[in-house]
Amino acid sequence: MSILIDTPLWPGPHGLLFAHLVSDDSFEELHAFAQDLGIPGRAFERDHYDVPEHLHAHAVALGAEHVSGRELVTRLRASGLRRPKHLG
Repeated sequence: MSILIDTPLWPGPHGLLFAHLVSDDSFEELHAFAQDLGIPGRAFERDHYDVPEHLHAHAVALGAEHVSGRELVTRLRASGLRRPKHLG
């Protein structure tokens, strides 16, 4: 499994902090993991899911690897799954 999650540092709705959840293998793997975690499809944005801070530990318990934001982006780019905003 190649599911990665960074530290919840990104401000979001309701004063919550969010982490990014990605796969460095496939979107199918990412969508399946997010579903198991209980993250709705609307939380998917181009190449990642936004995960509220209260689900971070559960994601790690389910097998996500906690990495730095820099490592997450590096591995996502290396996988070919990165979809930057400017590309739609």
